Amino acid sequence: MSKTINTDICVIGAGSGGLSVAAGAAQLGAPTVLIEKAKMGGDCLNYGCVPSKAMLAAAKSAQSMRTASKFGVSAPEISVDFAKVMDHVHSVIAAIEPNDSVERFTGLGCNVIQAPARFISPTEVEAGSTVVRARRFVIATGSHAAIPPIAGLDQVPYLTNETLFENRMCPEHLIILGGGPIGMEMGQAHRRLGARVTIVQRSRAMAKDDPELAAVAIAAMRSEGVAILENTDVVSTERESDGAITVTVKDKSGERRISGSHLLIAAGRQPNTDGLNLEAANINYDRTGIKTDAGLRTSNRHVYAIGDVSGGPQFTHVAGYHAGLVIRSALFRAPAKFDHTAVPRVTYTDPEVAQVGVTEDDAKTANMPYRVLHWRFDEHDRAQAERRTEGLAKIITGKSGKILGAGIAGMNAGELLQPWILAMTRKLKIGAMTGFIAPYPTLGEVNKRIAGSYYTPTLFSARTRMIVGLLRKFG
Repeated sequence: MSKTINTDICVIGAGSGGLSVAAGAAQLGAPTVLIEKAKMGGDCLNYGCVPSKAMLAAAKSAQSMRTASKFGVSAPEISVDFAKVMDHVHSVIAAIEPNDSVERFTGLGCNVIQAPARFISPTEVEAGSTVVRARRFVIATGSHAAIPPIAGLDQVPYLTNETLFENRMCPEHLIILGGGPIGMEMGQAHRRLGARVTIVQRSRAMAKDDPELAAVAIAAMRSEGVAILENTDVVSTERESDGAITVTVKDKSGERRISGSHLLIAAGRQPNTDGLNLEAANINYDRTGIKTDAGLRTSNRHVYAIGDVSGGPQFTHVAGYHAGLVIRSALFRAPAKFDHTAVPRVTYTDPEVAQVGVTEDDAKTANMPYRVLHWRFDEHDRAQAERRTEGLAKIITGKSGKILGAGIAGMNAGELLQPWILAMTRKLKIGAMTGFIAPYPTLGEVNKRIAGSYYTPTLFSARTRMIVGLLRKFG
C-alpha cells in the first residue's frame, strides 16, 4: 500500500536548483520533501560542470608543459595517461558528492525520496509507493542532450555528456556534432590530451557569443590543431566494418566523409519533462520547456519550475538564482521576478569567453544608441608577462554611460567579468568602474583601463586643452 506525506514544499529534482530550494526551505523550518529518480547532484555534479572543468584542468596542465619553452623552461616529452585523467575527474566528483548527498539533506531535515515522480493531481505527486501532497511544488528536473534527427545515427555508438566521462580510452579521432560551449570545451580538452578532434557546426561556432570575442577562442583552438567546420550540415552517419564511425557532411563546396573513432553529440539540450505527467497538474509546457511567468510560477499556481526545465538560460548559476526567487516567493510571500539583465555566460575554452548583457549585434538589432569600448590584452603588462596576450575586453555603453553589456575573451575572462556583472546588477554607470585603485600588475586592470577609455575623447579634447591653457595663465 502507498503512504501519503503532507508537506509544505516538494522539490522534484536534486540538481543544483532543486538542492538549493530544498536546503533553503528545510533550514528555514519548512517541511520539505526532495524527490530524485537518479543521482543526487544532477547533471552539474555528475555529467556537466564539475567533470568537464576537472577534465579541462587536466588538459590545461598538459598544454602548459607543451608551451613552457616560451619562458625558457624545458619540459620532457609529454605523456598523458587518459585513464588516470578520468580517475582525476571522478575524484573531483567524489570530493563534492557529500555536499549533495542524501545523508546531508536528510540531516538538514528533508524527507528524501529516491524514485521517479509523476503528478496525479494538481496538488499531488506520486513517487514510488509514496504520494506527496504539498502546498507548493518546485520542478527542477533539468535537461538532457538533444539527439538530432540524423540518418543512421541510431545505428552507430555515440557519446553524450552523460557518457563521455565514463570513457577511459583517449579517442584516436573524436568527431563532435555541435560547436556550442560543450562541443568547444570538450573538443579542446580532448585535443590537448592527445586526440585528433573535428567539430562540426551547422552555423558559426560559438554562435551565441559576440563574433569578435568568439574569434579569439576559435583561433586559439585551430592553432592547437582542432578542426572546426562551420556552416556545415551533417547528412548521415554510419558504422564501418572496422568499427570506425563515418560522418557525411555538406557545406557550400559539397559533400565529404569524415572518419573517426568516437562520436560526441553536443547539439543542444532538451528539458526533462517526460514522465512527469504534467497534464494531470494542469501545467502548460512544450518541447522548449515548462511555461512560467516572471516569478517562475507555472499555469498551476501551486507549482514553480526552475533551471533548465523552465526553458530559460541553461546555466547552473541561473538555476541557483531561480532557487533564491522561489524561496522568497513561496516561503516569504514576497514579490519575486526573474531579471534577465545581468545573466552572465562563460565558455571555458582557453582562452575563455565571458559575457553579460547585450552584445554589439544585440544593440544593432534593437536599433538602440550605443558605443563600443575596446581594450586589447596585448596592451596590458601582466598579460605580456604571462605571455597570454591573445584576447580583448569589449564594453557596450548606452546614453550617459549606462553599461548595457560586457564581454571579455582571454585568460581568466570568467573571473574578470564579475565586476561588470555587479555593476550591471546595481545599475552603475561606466564611471563607477574608473574610481577604484587596481593593484598593479593584475589582469583586473583591464577593467579599469577599458572603463577609463570611455572618457578619453573628452579628457584629451581640444576643449579640455583650452581649459588647461586658461588655468595655466593664473599661475
